[in-house]
Amino acid sequence: MGVLIVVATVALVVLVIQRMNRAAQGVDTALTTTNLALRQPVGSRVGGIAALEGQLAIWVERPDGGRVLLVDPRNLRQTGEIRLGE
Repeated sequence: MGVLIVVATVALVVLVIQRMNRAAQGVDTALTTTNLALRQPVGSRVGGIAALEGQLAIWVERPDGGRVLLVDPRNLRQTGEIRLGE
């Protein structure tokens, strides 16, 4: 019975280490392949970012008024824009 407990513990530790390595590899590739140019005018700044139904909503404060840019993070493309009070 003692041998079974030791074997099960070792298997559990190996499984946890393998899953942590896979998760770390996924984070590294996501960080190195994620480049998004918002192409906003000089003087613009990001006021906030929120997740919205599989997209990112990025609040941009521009010299000519605020905007919310809708971005699809999977293909790194802007899918929409909402202008706030001009």
